[in-house]
Amino acid sequence: MRVLITGANGFVGRELVRCLLAVGRLRGQAIGSLLVLDKDLQDLPEDTRLRRHFGSVTDPALMRRVLADGIDVVFHLVSVPGGAAEEHYELGYQVNLLASLELLNQLRNKTRPPVLVYASSVAVYGGVLPARMNETAELHPELSYGTHKAMVESAISDLARRGDVDGRVLRLPGIVARPREPNGLRSAFMSDLMRAFAEDEPYQCPVSPEATAWWMSSRCCVNNLIHAAGLEGTLLAAQRVWQLPVLHLSIAQVIDALAERYGQERRALISHAPDARLEALFGRMPPLKTPQARAAGFNHDRNAATLVRNALNPSNPRHSPLNGDTFHVAAN
Repeated sequence: MRVLITGANGFVGRELVRCLLAVGRLRGQAIGSLLVLDKDLQDLPEDTRLRRHFGSVTDPALMRRVLADGIDVVFHLVSVPGGAAEEHYELGYQVNLLASLELLNQLRNKTRPPVLVYASSVAVYGGVLPARMNETAELHPELSYGTHKAMVESAISDLARRGDVDGRVLRLPGIVARPREPNGLRSAFMSDLMRAFAEDEPYQCPVSPEATAWWMSSRCCVNNLIHAAGLEGTLLAAQRVWQLPVLHLSIAQVIDALAERYGQERRALISHAPDARLEALFGRMPPLKTPQARAAGFNHDRNAATLVRNALNPSNPRHSPLNGDTFHVAAN
């Protein structure tokens, strides 16, 4: 089994690499080679199965070399985040759209179509959402990032219809808790709040305590990505794009869970200076129902307390022989 991860040195990519190496199997087969692609691969573990490829996904010649010996599964994670893609349009256009379309073209293989798991985003829905939201909501992206994600979703669905690429698309919510560093994400406050509270540092939150968002830990996200790679049969005949289940939580609820774990006295570290535009875009998320995704085996972190544990203290993956190559969100 040959597996490729683009954006392997990113926040989610590193966790995915760690999990795949720990379990060593995917889709019922041993992973012989795990190909990782990114400009910087300094933070990945040493392992004889790793094949490091340094460079940009925007380089078609590099992608041809990476794929030259064939590939079985691709996790396409690399992207320029929403805020950075809006500020630097050409960069976002090259990475988020053109490079993704080029990768799809190079993966086309009717004889043995590779499995592709694509990390899309809830940004495809735009900022004006219905009061009661579900996974069949129409797409109205308001940023270039969301527009490009929606375009790639359509391309993957088309190639899956043609039998060229065995594509599966997951729309990701805010994934926490990212390191506190510049990353171009307008929703970075979700992770920054959690990191600051856990590290006993003051933090001025740019949204109000009543602001609501869609949350998922990196551990749960990786679990869902790997589950998507293993899907078979009638599920794929009916659907290729899934909105992942999310936790719909207010900032106040997350702070409550953080205080339960790290101490009530740390509440005093958090102040609020709401940015009206930011809160309108990322702090007014309605409840989101995802019965189709739940029926397909996708999950969220269960509750705020588990979200905090998984986001700030990710544990080693647990493998269940009853469910094939499945990773389970840790509950402790």
